Amino acid sequence: MSGRSDGARSPADPDVLVVGAGPAGLSAAAELGRLGIAPVLVVDREPEPGGIPRHCHHAGFGLQDLRRAMSGPAYARRLTRLAADSGARLSLETTVTRVDPSGAVSLVSPSGLAELHPRVVLLATGARERPRSARLVPGDRPAGVFTTGQLQQWVHSHHLPVGRRAVVVGAEHVSFSAALTLREAGVETAAIVTDLPRHQTLGAFALASRALLRIPLLTSTRVVAVHGRGRVSAVEFEDRISGRRRTIGVDTVVFTGDWVPDHELVRRAGTRMDPATKGPLTDGGGQTSVIGIVAAGNLVHPAETAGSAALGGRRVAQRLAGRLRRGDVGRAVDGVEVQVDEPLAWAWPGIVRPDDVPVRVLLRTSAFTGRRTVSVEQAGRVLGRARLRHATPNRSLSIPGDWVADVDLLAGPIELRLV
Repeated sequence: MSGRSDGARSPADPDVLVVGAGPAGLSAAAELGRLGIAPVLVVDREPEPGGIPRHCHHAGFGLQDLRRAMSGPAYARRLTRLAADSGARLSLETTVTRVDPSGAVSLVSPSGLAELHPRVVLLATGARERPRSARLVPGDRPAGVFTTGQLQQWVHSHHLPVGRRAVVVGAEHVSFSAALTLREAGVETAAIVTDLPRHQTLGAFALASRALLRIPLLTSTRVVAVHGRGRVSAVEFEDRISGRRRTIGVDTVVFTGDWVPDHELVRRAGTRMDPATKGPLTDGGGQTSVIGIVAAGNLVHPAETAGSAALGGRRVAQRLAGRLRRGDVGRAVDGVEVQVDEPLAWAWPGIVRPDDVPVRVLLRTSAFTGRRTVSVEQAGRVLGRARLRHATPNRSLSIPGDWVADVDLLAGPIELRLV
């Protein structure tokens, strides 16, 4: 295994530079510190650490990784404290403008321009929702159109009025979070709309929205136009089954979900990209195709819950700490590529090799399915099979990764399919 030259490094350079102070980045920094890796520097362009959860004032955070339930802001504060207590240093309002394959990292902050030469860059820049423009929704261009993130910042950070009556586009976890934020802002949600035949969140969330919040759920329905001069006045929908159209009078539209990794830095660094996830192609340890650059959290598989992202950051940190203790920053990702057949949408890790067995392999589907079996095959040979209870778009599944030990490095790509 080879490492990058330390010739350009100075005593001020961290061993690990973590880019992104969300759940994955903070959890990775805390784990690195716990395992004796220092110094660790976490940078984030926002004025406060914590990522998306700090804008989500509802409960339910922390169960997966911290084994306790708390609100989003409390969860963000807890992760920040864990990272700081581990010895990590945080630099906020600091934007990384470039990660060079040579090891140089360019930053800008209120203090000015800077350049660092860490041994490893751990990218945890997360994912973002596609705005209306990226979804190519036609119609007018009035005010009153948000993504969930914009809505939550508008309500919780800036305390600005949102509107009176809204439509939420999307029916996954984050969509129901948007409905709760609208309720806190005193906004009536006229409908939650999805072009899929069913919602994609937990049944309890959907039931609560219907029974407690009294929000209609419109399935197999797509937005065909947003109307309004100056301010949204109506949204036009089309039933995908009957083709009938209807219009609902609202002054606010919230586009939710449809996540894409915040991949600009990793892409410009020249790493191989996964065309399915739209993030960097990595192995189970988060190693990219560029030595010294690893990736974690929703940057590599959008978009998991905050707890899943935090656990992913922790696992990447554990692998990275082992390499650093051996005096290596790692090797460029190599092995056999993992491919999927429809209705599977993607699988992570995207690269596997026999000596790097992941605990679990994450999957996403593009369609609802019943009880099916995932068949893992290479060159016509079945390496493993796993039974699925169900598959729901926009929600991840996982299967055991023990089959990776039987991968033949010379036999071509791995194919995952439902049978």
